[in-house]
Formats: sequence, structure tokens, C-alpha cells
Amino acid sequence: MSDSITLPFEDAIVHFYEVFYSVEEAQKLFTQLRDEVQWKQQTITMFGKEIQVPRLVAWYGDSDKSYTYSGMTLQPHVWSPLLLNIKNKIEQASDTSFNSVLLNFYRDETDSVGWHSDDEPELGDDPIIASLSLGAEREFQFKHKSTDERHKIILTSGSLLLMRAGSQVHYKHRIPKRKKPLGERINLTFRTIYG
Repeated sequence: MSDSITLPFEDAIVHFYEVFYSVEEAQKLFTQLRDEVQWKQQTITMFGKEIQVPRLVAWYGDSDKSYTYSGMTLQPHVWSPLLLNIKNKIEQASDTSFNSVLLNFYRDETDSVGWHSDDEPELGDDPIIASLSLGAEREFQFKHKSTDERHKIILTSGSLLLMRAGSQVHYKHRIPKRKKPLGERINLTFRTIYG
């Protein structure tokens, strides 16, 4: 595991571990998660129309930790031994406890997530999010809610982005669609649900 880099954000603390898992470890984790996770194609309602979320998702966590976002409520699957191992490693590195994880499976370059903050009420006032990337590289973009200050970072396979104080309060983030072909990517975002 490499040391973390502190990114130059004006109103947030964000750390990046470029090599949290080696290339070989990351590939093995990717294959296991792709095959074992209970992926689901979610639909959301926008402007009165139902549309499919442009990626597959899964929610795992402690038994009472449901999660609601974009009008969807996700009930947690039981932690698998693999996910618990990943969680424990991230908790040790970040000195933070998590009780749930949202997994996203980006199948190709057309899968994406739009501008948003992980700031739902059940995440608390100033959430800490640990985001592990496996598989194809994708560009991750930040935008300050008030100043429009922008950052972008390439999330490589096996990297960990730790978004700490201020990251969800002051910034939005996204993974945009791309035109050039891209392979499959799995992203695990560990978080703490309160209540």
C-alpha cells in the first residue's frame, strides 16, 4: 500500500492512495466482486418518467442500515467475508469505522454518475466516504458548490479516495460518460449510516 497524497482542496480534506491494492490484488478482487455481488439495475423517476440508472448497484451493510437516495430505498444484503476483509483494511488505513457500502458496476464508457454529493440525512452532517476503485480507470471530477473550483483525478485500479471533512458539504462529484471505449469498473463507497 502506498502512502496517501493530500489533494489541494480549498474547503475539504481529501486523501488519495494511488496503490491501496496491487494491480494483481485489484484484478482478483474485481473478478470476485463482479461474480459474487448481487447486482441490480435500478430505476429512478425524473420529470415524471422512469429511467434506468446508468450503472448496476448493490447495497451491503449492517442489518438495520437501509439507504435512500434519488427516490430509491435500498435494503442491505448481509456482509460477505470478502467485503468485510476490504472494509477492515480501509478502516485501519483511514482510522474510521463504516457500517455499509454502496457498490457501483460501470459496464462501459456509457455508464456514469451525474453531479451529486453524498449528503443524505442518514449520513450525518459531514460524511466521510471511502471510495475504492477496481478495474478500468475513470476520471473523477469535483466541483465546489459556491466557487466552482474544480479538480479531477484519475482513479486507477486498486486506488482509494478518502473524502473527509467538507468533501460532501462543499463539493459535488461525478464520473462522466466518455466516447472512447472503456472496460468494466467496480467502485465501492464505504459510508456510515446513522439512526
